[in-house]
Amino acid sequence: MKEEDIEKLRGVVRDCVSKHLYASAIFFADKVAAFTADPADIYIQAQALYLGRHYRRAFHLLNASQIVLRDLRFRYLAAKCLEELKEWDQCLLMLGDAKVDEHGNITDTRDCNIMYLDKDGEDREINILSAICFLRGKAYEALENRAQARLWYKAAIKADPLCYEALECLIENHMLTCEEETSLLSSLHFGSEEGWLSSFYTCLINKYDKENVVEAKFRELEQEDSDTNSSEKSFLGTLRNNTDLLACKAEYYRHCGEYQKCFQLTSVLLEKDPFHLKCTLVHLAAAMELGHSNELYLMACNLVKDYPQKALSWFAVGCYYYCIKKFDQSRRYFSKATSLDGTFAPAWIGYGNAYAAQEEGDQAMSAYRTAARLFPGCHLPTLYIGMEYMRTHSFKLAEQVFMQAKAICPSDPLVYNELGVVAYNMKQYRKAVWWFEKTLALIPSSLSEMWEPTLVNFAHALRKLKRYNEAIAYYEKALALSTSLSTYAGLAYTCHLQNNFTAAIAYYHKALWLKPDDQFCTEMLTLALEDESHHGINQKTDFQRREVLI
Repeated sequence: MKEEDIEKLRGVVRDCVSKHLYASAIFFADKVAAFTADPADIYIQAQALYLGRHYRRAFHLLNASQIVLRDLRFRYLAAKCLEELKEWDQCLLMLGDAKVDEHGNITDTRDCNIMYLDKDGEDREINILSAICFLRGKAYEALENRAQARLWYKAAIKADPLCYEALECLIENHMLTCEEETSLLSSLHFGSEEGWLSSFYTCLINKYDKENVVEAKFRELEQEDSDTNSSEKSFLGTLRNNTDLLACKAEYYRHCGEYQKCFQLTSVLLEKDPFHLKCTLVHLAAAMELGHSNELYLMACNLVKDYPQKALSWFAVGCYYYCIKKFDQSRRYFSKATSLDGTFAPAWIGYGNAYAAQEEGDQAMSAYRTAARLFPGCHLPTLYIGMEYMRTHSFKLAEQVFMQAKAICPSDPLVYNELGVVAYNMKQYRKAVWWFEKTLALIPSSLSEMWEPTLVNFAHALRKLKRYNEAIAYYEKALALSTSLSTYAGLAYTCHLQNNFTAAIAYYHKALWLKPDDQFCTEMLTLALEDESHHGINQKTDFQRREVLI
């Protein structure tokens, strides 16, 4: 057969692949390989077999060729076939020997042919070494060797920053602490035209960073920069409504406690792209916090119908039952989600929370410990373990665990709030004030209702230190966010301690309006009325000598 006829057949193979006619592609690729015996044509035939899901046959074809151990493309495709066959040990054997250090730097590549490592195509190919490192990571993760998987994912993204899948696995599976994520990002080498990608990756990992830092990165991606050329300006402008960027921003709002803003953004995004699963997870979390049970029900129904084999679908069902306080059912569906995907962190945390909601501490702790072991970069399981210790008044243990959570994620204000609560319960009021000040320093400038308890706790600690005016100021800030019995009672008691009986009586009444049978406020209101009637006779009252814990 003439060379031009063979080239036409190659074109037919490429066209069949582009039209997803894999049986036809396999047929014609087989004939081209038979005519030429060229390794490049054998590789195309193996690719057609792989795409047609004939993994065993594709592997046999590649393995039978003499070039498979010399050409990284052949070796990688053979390993991909073994991945699909779930033969993970053989997959690692096919990829060859290599070593990686704790920072994700490859220290030994004896079994790799160096002439293919930096092969660049006209359209910027992803480094084959990066793809091989990523596949090694997947194999180790499937073999439940998550420590090695983490190192190889780091090696993959360091070998080529365009290997987004490796970064996604590290983030989604919570394999790195906040500090490790930042360090990894700073070690990546982006091309001159890839500045937008660096900013995008920064937005993905810096969800707990300072508000002005994260917002600046979002603006950098959404707005046109006067310093960039016109073509890059046009490109950046198109990212303004990009679904991935909007989903990232929504997740940032969720971490900040801005649940209403998060829910509004995810609602708009899901109208545009109803099958964006990352956004769906954030939407479910926001709906849970806001108590939108109807939205959770509709989302769960649609997900179970469209994705019955995905952990996310059954997690959504568990969220619905948790929201309506049917915790037994929620546990059942969270458990089903973990059985479908053991690396789905939200389901493990939800499973523990469902037990904790019914004060079944042992089972809750077991779920949290499993999550902490599986996801060393996620501080939430450790945080919830500390909360369980607090519930049983094991304050020393709780403090130790909260410090571990702080080491994993030193920028989450919720961790500092819990440390403040522990210090308060241990009667270390100066320490409590210090932790609450740290909490407020990390909270975004616009306080939401979520942080009302923090302000109340801070005011309680200030009152214990007899800093009454400061305490009153923080009680009033808390009231601006939400009205609660604890705030009114604390404010009334502080006014009472200052001998401001009129204000104290007014606030005791407001507290009792919220809960008429509250024993503390009822007793203290009686005392305040008596003190007001005797005001001027005996300035120092008995209640001032017996400070109580509220």
